Amino acid sequence: MQRDRAHHLVLAPLILLATVLQPGIALGANCTNTSVGLVPINDLGTGLYLNQFQGGLYPGGTNVPPALHAGEGQARAQNLQPLDTNGLPSLSGSIVLLSIGMSNTTQEFCSQSSNEPCDPWTFMGQAAVDPRVDHTKLVIVNGARGGQSTTTWDSPTDPNYDDVRDQKLAPKGLTEAQVQVIWVKEANPGPMASLPDPAADAFTLEAGLADVARAAKVRYPNLRIMFLSSRIYAGYATTLLNPEPFAYESGFSVKWLIEAQIRQMNLGTIDPIAGDLDFNSVAPWLAWGPYLWADGLIPRSDGLVWRCDDLQSNDGTHPAMLGEQKVGSMLLQFMLNSPFSAPWFAACGPADPNNDGLLNLADLDVFVAVLLGQDANALHIAGSDANCDGLVNGTDIAPFVADLLAQ
Repeated sequence: MQRDRAHHLVLAPLILLATVLQPGIALGANCTNTSVGLVPINDLGTGLYLNQFQGGLYPGGTNVPPALHAGEGQARAQNLQPLDTNGLPSLSGSIVLLSIGMSNTTQEFCSQSSNEPCDPWTFMGQAAVDPRVDHTKLVIVNGARGGQSTTTWDSPTDPNYDDVRDQKLAPKGLTEAQVQVIWVKEANPGPMASLPDPAADAFTLEAGLADVARAAKVRYPNLRIMFLSSRIYAGYATTLLNPEPFAYESGFSVKWLIEAQIRQMNLGTIDPIAGDLDFNSVAPWLAWGPYLWADGLIPRSDGLVWRCDDLQSNDGTHPAMLGEQKVGSMLLQFMLNSPFSAPWFAACGPADPNNDGLLNLADLDVFVAVLLGQDANALHIAGSDANCDGLVNGTDIAPFVADLLAQ
């Protein structure tokens, strides 16, 4: 695996150069390739990709983490608290959410023409003006940079970490000790071997992401949670930077990485590709962020599609403004509603159990069902947490009634 990885590091720049210089290779997006015939991993379920690799974002073909893993993530989310610059709890401190990744990641997370502000359609741009986001203790920082693959983030001594510290955190008066949550979206350029090849780039990416998780834990000692997303649709791509099926297969890299941590914490066995991922020592707790891939114009079960104008016209690989907005919105909704992020990301506002934007008597039945444990809908649970302590129990009754009477 290490030998294959070394070969990739040597050959990838040559592949990219050949893509640009070789006569006859189109540089514009291929807008006719509206589908590659693959099933999104979250829709694949217990089905198999290539008759070998089970779908579902989590083990067993499901899209929700096992109870023990979910319980750990919820506990971490509920216990996150603002830290001062020395990493000590402080009411005047901050919770830092940081991004790590490549060009697509920084475009979708912030995409700015200057240091501030982020473009309004990106994740940070949308979050900055959304009243549902906690703007008091949460600080969002874009650490992702163009051209930075996993090999530039996989060691705690990588210069990228120094740049984030000096150019992103320090100007905001922040330190590495305040980073508690990271969103990672990564890929390696010039992939050459697809699944089921034993030397497939999907395995290389899994190993690289594991190294990133461990390196980040060293640089950010209070890092508690790491969300990961894989790539968007690349069927319109006309370069060898990261076309299909590699963009699709990067989803399996993330899936296998998270499953490796789940198996290790349950059974004590260390995955031979991912390595040690103990979230009590060497790694943060790992989970999916939003899953972003859909098969071009074929709607995913939730309706997601990728149109050609969502991608840049010069290569069909990087997101255009519409693509940046699409990913930014998906990431924002995930952070607002996931039980692993809502307790520290979302602002405490009036309860809204049925999540329709209004608080009235129509919310009462939903609130009671959540309170009695009869409704496990994550949105309903978040909207029923009237006292904003990350839990729904008897202590939410009085503030829920107060919010209801105040309407």
